[in-house]
Amino acid sequence: MMPEKSDSGFLSRPFNRRRFLKSAGTAAVLPTFLHGATAQTSTTSPNNRINVGVIGMGWQGPGNTENLLNNSECQVVAACDIDANHLQAAIKKINETYGNEDCKGYHDFRELLARPDIDAVMIAVPDHWHEIVATEAARRKKDIYGEKPLGHTIAEQQSIVRAVKQNNIVWQMGSWQRSVPMFHKAAEIVRNGLIGTVTHVEVGLPGGNADFDGFGKAALAKVAAAGGTAKHLEEIVPGTSAWDALLTDPPKELDYEMWVGPSKMEPYMKVRSHKSWRWNYNTGGGELLDWIGHHCDIAHWGLDFDQTGPLEVEGTGDLPPRNAAWNSAPKFRFELKYPQNVTMTLAGGNPDIKMGVKWIGTEGWVWVDRGGFDASNPAWKQGKYLPRELRKVKLYTSSDHMGNFLDCIRTRQKTVTPVEIGHNSAIPGHLCHIAMLTGKKIRWDAKEEKIIDDPEASKLMTREYRGPWKMS
Repeated sequence: MMPEKSDSGFLSRPFNRRRFLKSAGTAAVLPTFLHGATAQTSTTSPNNRINVGVIGMGWQGPGNTENLLNNSECQVVAACDIDANHLQAAIKKINETYGNEDCKGYHDFRELLARPDIDAVMIAVPDHWHEIVATEAARRKKDIYGEKPLGHTIAEQQSIVRAVKQNNIVWQMGSWQRSVPMFHKAAEIVRNGLIGTVTHVEVGLPGGNADFDGFGKAALAKVAAAGGTAKHLEEIVPGTSAWDALLTDPPKELDYEMWVGPSKMEPYMKVRSHKSWRWNYNTGGGELLDWIGHHCDIAHWGLDFDQTGPLEVEGTGDLPPRNAAWNSAPKFRFELKYPQNVTMTLAGGNPDIKMGVKWIGTEGWVWVDRGGFDASNPAWKQGKYLPRELRKVKLYTSSDHMGNFLDCIRTRQKTVTPVEIGHNSAIPGHLCHIAMLTGKKIRWDAKEEKIIDDPEASKLMTREYRGPWKMS
């Protein structure tokens, strides 16, 4: 748990993180304060704000930006998106909030990152862009709020971790459940031994490939109108009339060449862009990787496994054809072996594995999800946090995920979800994905971060980049 806010307030001069690091070094101690400070509790003056740029304004980006706009510790001064409509909407929202015209828009993230007055960035781009944008931001000495999963592959995640560490960057993973009281309480119940020795954990993720905004339904209707008979996008493949019915030119407001970026160039179809890029392994990781940074993250928190990973992973998934319109598995189930004789079932689309996290111990159990909390001991359901007398082990407490990020920019202390935690929380998802693709049991060396004795599976820890883009 981080220290509470001191009475001495913040820096007395306008905030400049790079100047501070140069003069004081990363080990310097600043006055510290309660994570999650709101505009009502702020003591900063308007000219002492943290300048923030936002990159990726399709879906998660606007929500994250709203959180920034509601915090007087920062000023959003720049926005970037390669969809002109998204960018215009973002600039309009930001400037209307501040009552000025100060926010500048960018088509290329590199131009935004080149601005020396920007202290931090929020990155909410599709998975296949995470490594390139994040490492460039780190090299530019920008602190980063980055969406999960950390990277599109294990190798990309390793690259991001190196860049963040080498440049002394404050990182906050978008795994915001750690800043929600019921998840904190559940993890503390486990960490304080109240359910005894943990033997098994169930991690339930969503099943199916969600049809955001009804684009999938509209696409299938279009296929039917063209004489096709496909019932699911997971069965539509090239060389069929159904596939041809989905192909269109990219909308004029979208720079599709840039959007595809380092991934393999594929023909444009609406159901593979924007929110639904998740269901195409060329750009996303399906429900498995989309949610691994949430519920597996909480599972690790309760187990005190933030700095380790599984020993073995095996399982299967209902994989569509690799070239299908939507090719990510809508249903999957894996069994993982961890240190200390802990096993985990990680599943999506399996009704016997309840959504959320359930730790099972020798003396009880506890389950938590965004929609509820339950435990073998009814007394644990009472109260927002675990009672003080039971908290021999006290977990880091944050009540405001974005506020925690901004606080840590000033203190140079670690956030509630720093880059190493984001990395290790997503590793099981990547290993499960590899196990599903290869049909093999995957053995993992968590210390060396490598797959043991399987060259074929090891190749899937990375991917080829489409030029001119390269992984750092």
